[in-house]
Amino acid sequence: MNPRKLRLAIVGLGNMGSAHMMNILSGKVPNVELTAVCDVRPDRLAFAEEKAPTVARFTDFDALLSSGLCEAILIATPHYFHPPMAIAAFEAGLHVLTEKPAGVRVSDVRRMNEAADRSGRVFGIMFNQRTGELFQKARAMVQNGTLGNPRRLTWIITNWYRTDAYYKSGDWRGSYSGEGGGVLLNQAPHNLDLLQWIFGMPISLTAACTAGKYHAVEVEDEAILTMEYENGATAQFITTTGEYPGTNRLEIVGDRGKIVLEGGVLRHFDNGFSVDEHIKTADTASCGVKPTVTEYTASAPERAHAGVLEDFAEAILTGTPLVADGREGIAMLTLANAAYLSSWEGRKVSLPLSDADAARFDALLAERAAASETNAAASASSPTGEISPRWQIKWD
Repeated sequence: MNPRKLRLAIVGLGNMGSAHMMNILSGKVPNVELTAVCDVRPDRLAFAEEKAPTVARFTDFDALLSSGLCEAILIATPHYFHPPMAIAAFEAGLHVLTEKPAGVRVSDVRRMNEAADRSGRVFGIMFNQRTGELFQKARAMVQNGTLGNPRRLTWIITNWYRTDAYYKSGDWRGSYSGEGGGVLLNQAPHNLDLLQWIFGMPISLTAACTAGKYHAVEVEDEAILTMEYENGATAQFITTTGEYPGTNRLEIVGDRGKIVLEGGVLRHFDNGFSVDEHIKTADTASCGVKPTVTEYTASAPERAHAGVLEDFAEAILTGTPLVADGREGIAMLTLANAAYLSSWEGRKVSLPLSDADAARFDALLAERAAASETNAAASASSPTGEISPRWQIKWD
C-alpha cells in the first residue's frame, strides 16, 4: 500500500457516489485509494463488486466506521443524513468530505461544525464549482477592490431545467421528508455558495419560493431572493427548474465598474473613476466616458469533483488548503433556510439566523415533512458511475 495515498470510504453509491468511485478507480484522484464503500441497497453494492472487487463492502455504517479500513469518508447520501453521519465519523476519528448541501437545517449543521472543531480532523465539502477559473477571478476582483465599493449582484441562474421524469428518478426527490427542499437545496447550492463566497453574506433576505409551480412536487421549483448588505449593497438571485431555454448570467457592479459572466466569458467594464465621487462632483448631467472592456475566458478546464477530492486528500497528507472547508457549508444553507422562512411567513429575515428563527424554521419544516407524500412511482436511483454534465459549470 502506498503510504502517500489517503484510504477513503464512500458512503452512498447513487449517481454521485458511484461517480466519485469511478473517478478514483480511473486514476483521476491519484492520492486517494478507495478501500471501502457503504450502501443499504444490494444493487449498488453489486455495482461496486463488479467495478472494484477488492474493495470492502458494507451495509452497516457503524461497522464501516469501526472497521479500521479507512481514515476518511466521503458522504454522498440524501441531504438529511449528511450531519449525523459526519458527526459519527468525526467521533470515530475520521476525516470527512461531504457532498453539498451540508444538510437541510442550519441547526444540524451547527452541531456538525462543532463536532468537526472538537475532532481536529480535516473537513471538506464538495463545492466543485469553486474550482471554476472565472468564478475565482470574479471573487478576486471583488475582494481586491478592482470594482471599487460593491453595489449590486444579480444572478439569473435558470438553466437548471428538469422534467417530471427527473423527480421520479429517486424516491427522495421532490419531497420535504426526503429532500428537505427543492431547487435551492438540490440544484442551486453551488450558486448560493458562490454568491456568498464572491460577494459576502447579506444582513437580511426576502424571498418568494413557489412550490410545485412547474412540476408535481411538494418543494419549490422556483425561487426569487432579494438580499441587503451592511454597506447598502443589494443582491438578487433568481432560479428555477421549470424554464427552457435557461439563462446563466452573473452581473456584479461596483462604483468603479462591473463584471458580467455569461456564456463562459467574464467581461470586465472598467470605468477608470469612482461613480460615487462622480455623482457628487461632476458638472455634467451624465457621463460620456466609455469604460474599458476586457474579456477573460478560462485557460483550462475546471478541476471539478476530482479536483476537490484530490485537494481534500492533499490537505490530510500534506496540509495544503482545501477548495472549501466543510464549515463554510453553513453559509449557503443559511441563505436557503432564510429564504424558506421568509417565503413561508411572508417577512424579511435577518442574518445570520437567530436561534429563534432557526428553531422556527425547523418547526415549519417538520410540519411539512410530516405531511409529505413521496411519489409511489419513484424509485431509488441506481449507480451509473458517470459525472453528469449538469453537475459542472453550465453556461447555456
